[in-house]
Amino acid sequence: MELDHAGLRYFQELIGVLRWAVELGRVDILLEVALLSSQMALPRIGQLQQVYHIFGYLKNSPRRRLYYDPDYPQISEERFNSYDWEDFYKDAEEEIPMDMPEPRGKEVGIHCFVDASHASDKVTRRSQTGILIFVNRAPIIAFSKRQNSVETSTFGSEFTAMKQAIELVKGLKYKLRMFGVPLEGTMKNGSMQQPASMYCDNEAVYKNITIPTSVLSKKMHGISYHFCREAVASGTCRVAKEDTLTNLADLFTKVLGRVKRESLMDRFMY
Repeated sequence: MELDHAGLRYFQELIGVLRWAVELGRVDILLEVALLSSQMALPRIGQLQQVYHIFGYLKNSPRRRLYYDPDYPQISEERFNSYDWEDFYKDAEEEIPMDMPEPRGKEVGIHCFVDASHASDKVTRRSQTGILIFVNRAPIIAFSKRQNSVETSTFGSEFTAMKQAIELVKGLKYKLRMFGVPLEGTMKNGSMQQPASMYCDNEAVYKNITIPTSVLSKKMHGISYHFCREAVASGTCRVAKEDTLTNLADLFTKVLGRVKRESLMDRFMY
């Protein structure tokens, strides 16, 4: 049953409060708030009850906070493969701001977890994108949003999510450089590259992005395909395969059981 005018206004006010809670660090409810926010125009009684459940959860776990750790995470470099992209993206170079200040201080690294829940919206069959970006071990950006188009395959929804993640990483790298924050990097072919480390749990997406000789079989994914591969070729990012059980972005794409949910949140919240 649909809410009346007073109930509609009350529902919108509660969603506004929950959005502020997410902005203040309660990213453990980001997915649920994002899903309920899509019903702002015509909410129903059941959805208002779900909002009450979220407030009940916040009341019973008031000490959940983000853990901002400045230490650099331990990463196995063997997870990242290096290939020669000269024959595919010959002129691919990362765009560096010409007017950025001189970097000072200790270098920081960017690490990004990406996931997508294919056709999770039962009404529109659109997929949900989840992204979590760290600077060193500090979570900086948490993103959960329904995709703008319907993807007919898991591969397509994961590729769309990866494209969105790379766009967010590019924006973050620009901000850090303009703030004068040095990014970690290595010399390659006579030039400094500062790639962000990205992790996804889809084997097909991982191989299509990281292996130069991989061939795209569906033209409809061509834009995301070349956008992501060019980012890897230019040194903007590098991609590794992440196990589904440890992919932190799972928190922002699907409703998980308590055990897995708690185990993932314990890695960056306390």
